[in-house]
Formats: sequence, C-alpha cells, structure tokens
Amino acid sequence: MAVLSPRRLAAEVSRPPLVRDTLAGRRRSGWLWLLEHTLARDVRVVDQHIREGRFQRGLALIAGLSAVLGGLEVTLQHYRGSYSQRVMYSPVFLSPLVLLAGVWGFFSRRVARTLLPISSLLLLGDGALGFIFHVRGIARKPGGWRIPIFNVIMGPPIFAPLLLGISGFLGVIAAMLRREDDPARVKAAGLPGQRPAWMGLLPRGITREGIGLEHHVREGRFQKVLAAATGVSAILNGVEALYPHYKNDFTYKVQWTPILLAPIVAFAGFGAVASKRIARTLLPITSALAVLNGAIGAFYHLRGVVRRPGGLKHSFYNTVYGPPLFAPLLFAATGFLGLLASLLRRAD
Repeated sequence: MAVLSPRRLAAEVSRPPLVRDTLAGRRRSGWLWLLEHTLARDVRVVDQHIREGRFQRGLALIAGLSAVLGGLEVTLQHYRGSYSQRVMYSPVFLSPLVLLAGVWGFFSRRVARTLLPISSLLLLGDGALGFIFHVRGIARKPGGWRIPIFNVIMGPPIFAPLLLGISGFLGVIAAMLRREDDPARVKAAGLPGQRPAWMGLLPRGITREGIGLEHHVREGRFQKVLAAATGVSAILNGVEALYPHYKNDFTYKVQWTPILLAPIVAFAGFGAVASKRIARTLLPITSALAVLNGAIGAFYHLRGVVRRPGGLKHSFYNTVYGPPLFAPLLFAATGFLGLLASLLRRAD
C-alpha cells in the first residue's frame, strides 16, 4: 500500500468527490467502467419513465407475455378436464389475442390504445365468468359446499380464472399509459384524440371515473391501485398454491414457501395503500422475494414433470398430468406488480 505525502494527501482530500470518483473509474478496466455507467444510466431512465407514466410499450409487452403463460396453464388444465363445456375454450382463444395486442401495441400506438384494452377487458370478464363456473363446478361435486375442504381441493381451482385476469388488468393499465418516447411534460388529460374511443361506449358515471383514473395513470400516480392489486393477487396465489401442495402432502419443505410468503406480500400490498413508507420499503422487498420464489417454484415444477414415469419421453402426458408448470410464474407476476407499484407515485 503506497504512502502519500502530506501535500499529496491534502490535494486528494480537497478534490471534489465527482472528480475523485471519475479518476477512480479511470483506474479500472475501461469496459467495466463503461458497463457500470451504462447500466446506471439505463436504470435511471427506466425509473424516470415509470414515475412519469411513460412505459406503455414495455407494459404492453409484459401483459401479452403474461397472458400467454396463463393461457398455456389454462389450456393444460382444461385439456385435463376434456373441455367438457364449450366455455372452457374461451381463455384458450382470448390469451393469444392479448398476446397479439401486447406485441403489436409495443410497435403501434393506435393498437395499444384500441385493441389492447378491448382484448384485455374481454380477458378480465372471462376470468370473472370462469370464477363463477369454477364455483358452480365445486357445488356440483358430490356433497357440494357441505364438504368444502375436500371438494375445493379436488374440484376445479377456484381462483385460477381470477389469476388469469392479472394479464388483462396489466393490459388495461398499459392502454392508459404514455409511450416511452412521449415528452415528459405532456398533460395527462385534455389533449384531443388521446382518450381511447371505447371509453365513450361506457355509461357516463363509469366514464367520469375512468377519466380520473386515466389521468392518474398517465402521470404515473396510481401506486395505491397497483399496491391493492398486488395484495389481492398475493392472496389468490397463496390459496391456489395451498390446494395442490396440500394434495401432495407437502412432500418438500419448499412447498411451504409460497403459502407463508403470500400473506406477507398481501400485507405489504394493502399496507402500501395506507403508508408511503411501506410502499417504499417492505413492498419492494417482499415483491422481489415473490419473484424469486416464483422462479424457484417453476424450477421445482419442471423437475417434477421430468421425474414422472417416462420423463421427457412422455413429455406431453407428464406436462398435462404433472405439477402445473406455469402456476409459479403467476406468483412471480404478483411480485412484478409489487415492484412496479413501489416505483410509482401516489395520487395524493
């Protein structure tokens, strides 16, 4: 370690911090210094876009990818149910439609403001309709709701259709946002031709509330809405994880993790509605854990499919009748909602 002379030490201490940091960066490898500064700049740009409500393209693409993952899971589960009713085909067709709208909306402003919200609302409505049919399916099992624990566990997954609606919710939010290349100081409302035409078809009261929500969304001030959606989604995911893991008798201790983590994420989501401090501290931490847990769960589910008799030789059969392959990714999507909410601003 080199010893500096008193004069050299005084000059080093008196040098402004920015200059010291720049010189320290120059002593590193050139590519490493450039990589760090490029990543830091990109992170700042993304954070600024999110806080200003200018991330329509990115969220539209995420909504489409989320829809296709949920659609694949529904397709496998309904195939297991032999598509006994025609309504079981509806999410199979609507999920690719949201995917198409999301990818197309990434490139086209007009599609993001027209086709994406319409297809997303259809997927949301289909999720609510599927929830009703799943409740009815449980009621029609022997004993119905008089034997709730057994029939809920062995019957159709009661909250799975509502989880698919997360993709539709993201698509609706994406339709209200501004594009990444929009000016930073564009007003959220009041500019002619920016409000989607489909909003004019709604009743006046709903339209008025929708205009207010759109104003907050376009400015990135909808943290409370997204935090509440994170809390609801966490509860739904926790309940849905409980049934199959209970059915499997919790063979692995890791199967407890989403069940124990889901209430914590829900508490952080609902707490963020009331507290800005929770929204900035607890919510992003628990949401990041949910994303990590979803990735770990996807690995274990994939390993469970491979370990079934026949393994990859009977990949289709084992995927259909093995552990739900894409279900953990829905929990990861909940974590993504929470992370996104923690970066937003509040309406108040």
